[in-house]
Amino acid sequence: MGKIAFVFPGQGAQSVGMGKDAYDSHAGAKAVFDKADEALGFALTRIIFEGPDDELKITYNTQPALLATSIAYLEVLKAQGIRPDFAAGHSLGEYSALVAAGALSFEDAVKTVRARGEFMEQAVPGGQGAMAAVLGAEREALRELCGAISANIGVVELANVNCPGQIVVSGSKAGVQAVQEQGKEIGAKRVIPLEVSGPFHSSLMKPAAEKLAGVLAGMPMQPAAVPVVANVTARAVTEPERIRELLVEQVYSPVLWEDSVAWLIEQGVDTFVEIGSGTVLAGLIKKVDKNVNIHSVNSLEAAQSLKI
Repeated sequence: MGKIAFVFPGQGAQSVGMGKDAYDSHAGAKAVFDKADEALGFALTRIIFEGPDDELKITYNTQPALLATSIAYLEVLKAQGIRPDFAAGHSLGEYSALVAAGALSFEDAVKTVRARGEFMEQAVPGGQGAMAAVLGAEREALRELCGAISANIGVVELANVNCPGQIVVSGSKAGVQAVQEQGKEIGAKRVIPLEVSGPFHSSLMKPAAEKLAGVLAGMPMQPAAVPVVANVTARAVTEPERIRELLVEQVYSPVLWEDSVAWLIEQGVDTFVEIGSGTVLAGLIKKVDKNVNIHSVNSLEAAQSLKI
C-alpha cells in the first residue's frame, strides 16, 4: 500500500469566499473559523468570506486566513477517518502541516502566523524588496547568477525551489531586476515579477525571523504525531525544539518544495492530498512526478467525496 501525504498551500493561494461552504454546512469546520476570530480578537472570517480582496491580500491577514481554511477542510477529512503518513506545507503551509500533525494547537498557530505576517511586512520598507519567478533555468546556474548579482548590484537569492523549471528569486529591487535582465544568459525562458509585499525567504527577512523566534520560544509545542517535512531541509522533523529552529530559519531560507516532494516519494508516498484554497501545489507536484495521485481538497464537496 502506498503512503499518503497531506500538503498545505501557502501565500498566493487565497481567494475571497474560500472555506465558506464548509463553514456553512460542517460544525467542525465552523468551529475552526470561530476559534480563529476568538484567538485573534477580530472578525478574520468576515475578511475571508466577504473581502475585499485587497484586505485579504495583506500578508498578516492572508497567513491566518489560509491556515484557517486549510484546517477547516482538514476537519471534514478527519470526520471521514482519512489520516496521513506524512504532512508538509509550502512556506506558511508548514504551520497547517504542524497543526495537522498535532505539534501546534490551531489557536497558537493562528496567532503565530498573524505575528509572522506582521513581522514580514515590517522587515523591509515597502517598495525596496521584490520577488520574481524564473522559468526554465537550472538551479545551480541560477544560484551562481544570484551570487554574482548579490556581490555587485544588490541582494538576490533563491526563495522557492518549486518544481523542475520553476524557481522563485527574492531580494532587493535592484537584485531581482538584474535577474530579469540577465536570466536569458543562463537559459531562463521567462522571468515574471510577482505581486508581493516583500522579499520573502531571503536574508533580508532576518529581522522578521528574530522577532518570530521570540514568539515561538514561548509557544507550547508537542512532538509531531506524523512526520512533517520541513521546507528548510526537505526532511522529516518531529521534535519540538528542532521544529522551532526550522520555523525561524524558514523565514529567510529557500523553500525546498521540489526536494520535499521528491523525498516523500522516496519514502513510498504515492498519494498527495492538497488541503486548502486553490490547486497550486497539485500543479507543482505533477511537475516533480506525473505518476503520483493528487487530490485537491478546496471545497466541501471535494472533501466529502474524497476516497483513498
